[in-house]
Amino acid sequence: MTKAALFDKELQNSALLFKALAHPARLSILKYLAETKVCISGDISLELPLSRTTVNQHLAILKKEGLIKGDISGTRVNYCLNTEKIRQTKTIIDTYLNDLESCDNQSC
Repeated sequence: MTKAALFDKELQNSALLFKALAHPARLSILKYLAETKVCISGDISLELPLSRTTVNQHLAILKKEGLIKGDISGTRVNYCLNTEKIRQTKTIIDTYLNDLESCDNQSC
């Protein structure tokens, strides 16, 4: 049993999501996809100061957590934001931070 398993499932899932967001390259990819407002079938590594292999590793992490979708079209992969997961992520982050705010210094 891992130490993470000692915590409730909601915290475990939040931690995995936060981990996926915890790299500037992944944040940059998400921001780029949001700004383009279309699915990208080209090479996203052209937009980042990283090798194609490294960008692909970051894309895989974002896809695993469901933050992006990657549909194969011929020899290319079309990457898009998963807007439903982005909304869920916002709710998770807002709820977590609100829980922290609700605890003032005197009662905690």
